[in-house]
Amino acid sequence: MSFYIQHTDGVSYKLKAPFDFSFLSKYGKVFKVFDGQDSGNICFGVADGEKRHFVKFAGAPTAEYTSDIESAIKRLKAAVPVYQDLAHPHLIHFTKAENIGGGFAVLFDWVDAVCAHRMYPLDHEKFKQVPMKSRIQIFEDILDFHKHVAEKGYTAVDFYDGSIMWDFENGRTVICDIDFYTKANAFGNAELWGHMTRTASPEERVTGILIDEVSNVYNMGAIAFVLFTGSDRSKEKWPLHIKLYEIVRKAVNDERDQRQQSIEQLIEEWRAAKID
Repeated sequence: MSFYIQHTDGVSYKLKAPFDFSFLSKYGKVFKVFDGQDSGNICFGVADGEKRHFVKFAGAPTAEYTSDIESAIKRLKAAVPVYQDLAHPHLIHFTKAENIGGGFAVLFDWVDAVCAHRMYPLDHEKFKQVPMKSRIQIFEDILDFHKHVAEKGYTAVDFYDGSIMWDFENGRTVICDIDFYTKANAFGNAELWGHMTRTASPEERVTGILIDEVSNVYNMGAIAFVLFTGSDRSKEKWPLHIKLYEIVRKAVNDERDQRQQSIEQLIEEWRAAKID
């Protein structure tokens, strides 16, 4: 497929067709663009003097999106109360949202951090240099956030390593892209996006099967393997104490009743194994 290459403030990005992004000047000058998402959103890093923003926009003919634009706008609008309800020290900070430019924009504080996912090769290479002590912190921060998610009555949907960022300078974990988290019942989908194949629970891979906190336990265990071994689930590749391996391996059991039955239980078992 051929794409249209467009420029804003000297930064190039691809679209299916030209689109007027002049409204971005309201927020500042574009210094970075993320144009490879298949969600229907395109994202910008925008600087307004000392203040920088991360702008997520739905309404443009993005390069990788295959559905209708109105659906993308509707989904992004529905995500706003999710970020508000789940505000947390490890979650990217939501600042505002508005109808603009014929679509819908959501603004967050910009974070100087690298993403864990290989879809961003430069970030991924930097993330690979994160020391093991910090990787443990990242995992525990992710657990802490998802305990908060469960306490708020939400189910995590579409959480994977592309949602994980590490701020080297400040030594902190930042979680982004929780657009699909829901208080309503969530159900599996046999046509999972490619980025979810390493971390989705068995029930998430079957259309119509209920996804819940026990599914999220599996997701957390799979994320642990991504962080510590690059997804290899063998004991031989596990770099930490074997008791911690056993906790995580339990979390990714294909049988739901053999996993920890809550994020809190997973945290308690992980902490107990660390003490041992």
